[in-house]
Amino acid sequence: MTTAPPIEARGLVKRYGHVTAVDDVDLNVSAGDVYGYLGPNGAGKTTSLRMLLGLIRPDAGSAKLFGRDPLAEGARALDGVAGFVEAPRFYPYMSGRRNLEMAAALDGDGAEKRIDEALETVDLADRAGDKVGGYSHGMRQRLGIAGALLRNPRLLLLDEPTTGLDPGGMRDMRALIKRLAGQGMTVLLSSHLMGEVEELCDRVAIVGNGRVLYEGSLPELIATTAGHYELRTTDDVYAAELAERHADVSDVSRTTDGITLSADEATVAKLTIALGMAGVGIHSLQARTATLEELFFRMTES
Repeated sequence: MTTAPPIEARGLVKRYGHVTAVDDVDLNVSAGDVYGYLGPNGAGKTTSLRMLLGLIRPDAGSAKLFGRDPLAEGARALDGVAGFVEAPRFYPYMSGRRNLEMAAALDGDGAEKRIDEALETVDLADRAGDKVGGYSHGMRQRLGIAGALLRNPRLLLLDEPTTGLDPGGMRDMRALIKRLAGQGMTVLLSSHLMGEVEELCDRVAIVGNGRVLYEGSLPELIATTAGHYELRTTDDVYAAELAERHADVSDVSRTTDGITLSADEATVAKLTIALGMAGVGIHSLQARTATLEELFFRMTES
């Protein structure tokens, strides 16, 4: 149990009639990961989470949480696991604290003793006595995380936790996720917001049309686009001609702001010397890597 990975899914498939919502998905989430499950709406993210938690049965494949299969072992497989799929649900006519007390009574295992700490963690201690019906959307999302924390989880699954929040709510939610991850909790964050995943996650799976298009380290994915440069000079036309003459320079193109090219550092250094000797001044030279958003669109729109 202690050495098994928090999430290990193999060949997950889910079909609804002639539509394949999840198509042969493998996921590998290690202890301590902040793992981004990234894809456009309708890519199968929520369906995958439901299969991971045993809420729906896959048509093929298997999913294990800390080495246990929810379909085979039921609720026992969810020990150490918490979170919410889509949006958390509460009784609006009860206070936030009373809702948590009801959840704690179902969980048992000392959950009730963790209510105050959970409310403090999500910054709702001052509003715990208010009815949930008067909470903002962001407060309800944070109360959902408080409910998850009652289980003292080692793995937290969050499905689009910032959807529908205003900028301040998004900031607060991201800060909360960072804080929980900093305490050593493994987090799987399902999202379609590239900036959110880039800010929070160290490993990602990018999905499109139900299939995993990339899984692995986010920094390594970004690093694959290294070697691209943006150059502005006093004579961009001539600078482009000089760049094209270098055998080790590729992908030279003119833009409204200058030129772009691909080359290694040594070749770029030689090019700058050649430009200077030709009397072409350099206004700026910037190394550029693709953003996660650019890579995401390349993968999902191909």
